[in-house]
Amino acid sequence: MGPPVIDPDHDPSLCCGSPLRNQRRLWTLWSRRRRLTLAGQFLVLQLVVVAVVLVIVGAFSVQQATASFADDRGTQMRSVAEDLANTAVVRDRIGEPDAAQSLASPINSAVNLSGATEAMIADPTGRILSSSDPRVIGTRAALGDSGVREGRAWKGDVRTRNGHFVAGHAPIIDDNGELVGLAIAEERYPALSTRLTESADELVLYLGFGAGLGAAGSWLLARLVKRRTRGLEPHEFAMLADHREALLHSIREGIIAVDTDARVTMVNDGARTLLDLDGDVVGRRIGDLGLDPQVVDVIAAGGDSQDVVLLVGERAIVFNQRSASSHGRGIGAVTTMRDRTDLVAMQGQLSSNLSITDTLRAQTHEFANQLHTISGLVQLGEYDEVTSLVGVLTRRRAEITDAVTQRVADPAVAALLIAKTSGAAEAGVTLTLSDGSRLAPTTPRTSADLATVIGNLVDNAVDACKGETSPAVTVELTETADEIVLEVRDNGPGVPEQLRDAVFTRGFSTKPDVPGGRGIGLPLVRLICTQRGGTVTVAHDGGAVFAVHLPKASA
Repeated sequence: MGPPVIDPDHDPSLCCGSPLRNQRRLWTLWSRRRRLTLAGQFLVLQLVVVAVVLVIVGAFSVQQATASFADDRGTQMRSVAEDLANTAVVRDRIGEPDAAQSLASPINSAVNLSGATEAMIADPTGRILSSSDPRVIGTRAALGDSGVREGRAWKGDVRTRNGHFVAGHAPIIDDNGELVGLAIAEERYPALSTRLTESADELVLYLGFGAGLGAAGSWLLARLVKRRTRGLEPHEFAMLADHREALLHSIREGIIAVDTDARVTMVNDGARTLLDLDGDVVGRRIGDLGLDPQVVDVIAAGGDSQDVVLLVGERAIVFNQRSASSHGRGIGAVTTMRDRTDLVAMQGQLSSNLSITDTLRAQTHEFANQLHTISGLVQLGEYDEVTSLVGVLTRRRAEITDAVTQRVADPAVAALLIAKTSGAAEAGVTLTLSDGSRLAPTTPRTSADLATVIGNLVDNAVDACKGETSPAVTVELTETADEIVLEVRDNGPGVPEQLRDAVFTRGFSTKPDVPGGRGIGLPLVRLICTQRGGTVTVAHDGGAVFAVHLPKASA
């Protein structure tokens, strides 16, 4: 039956487009309607198997029946030949000239009693003297590999021009013990159709039982597979797999899946790029891929986590993980990752700007208090006190400004240090720029990076030593021909040795709990240093000591 005819008036998909396109759509619709279900495919497969088994069993049955026929009837034909050879009439008259007529009676009697196809008497050379088939008299008998001429009875297969026979041969021995002739009885092999018919009952029984069992098994297996595969058909699996591959490799974000043994089961191009993975990693343990231990811990955790930010090389990557399960049993986890390097850098710069804004707000509050004092003195007529107070405030501001600008010639960095000094004073912390600090004007990029690094390290140091008796932070900024060196000291509790590397890789979140992104400072400092080919380290010397080395060549 050919494809069904679909009326374009009732199928909107065929109302427009070229005839060739409509023909393709028509063929697609017809193919989909004729597609076998999973159960149907199993049934067809089972029927094919049953048909193959039918052929094999049929051939085996025919062979077995043929072998049984050859053995049983061969023995019978040999007995007939022996009886014929032992008949007195045959032994007495075999040498007479009219042997063809005189031996016909015992030969025909043997054929009628045994059901043989034919029987014959031959001389010792094999020339037929008398036969139930007169046409073969005078011809040579087909003896095959018979040993009858050596005086032994024999049974086996012979082929003549009349067909394929199972035969029995017996020697005719006279009273003197001499071989005087050969007695032969033959029965034609039944036709192949006859042998199949004789085996039909058993074949039908066995194959019918096998077909029924196979059909039931196919149906049950199809139901089991569909239940395990949520009712999807094989072509739907293929379609989902193709869509999955296209979807995974079209997403810019990285996706990596692991099983419960932390072996990679899937990875897309985005994850390969972000994690710098080479070669085929599917099937390998995540810990054997040479990744940073912090990244391995996140991916192999197998739980649910959100917005975990880690530094991977020169990138700040945000990791999100969701555990996967099937029928309530955990099967692994899927981790997504996004490159947030630019966003984190901008967030750090925004944090620095907001920090400066807070500093300016504190200075505004300080100046407002001073203006209130001056206003009160004016109202009291204490003009000399006003003059003295203004002079003190001016000198103090000039001292702070001069202490910075005389050592730091870069305007942006100098302005940041002045603002941070005032902000620290507002928090009750003394911020000092060391006498040995020196910095010439730098490029805009270096200036921005330095401002971000200094701002984050100073804020971190001020927060760390707030609870001390005399909190103090010291900044030393120097440069050589090749690099800029920054050192920030505080007299706080310091950083425990076991956490000195972790503070740069963990602990900051893309969901800040205060404006400006609380907690991103130290990882951002390392990110900037790594991108510029520099380093940042932390040590303990009466408090935390952060040392930064930034090469000038990358400016």
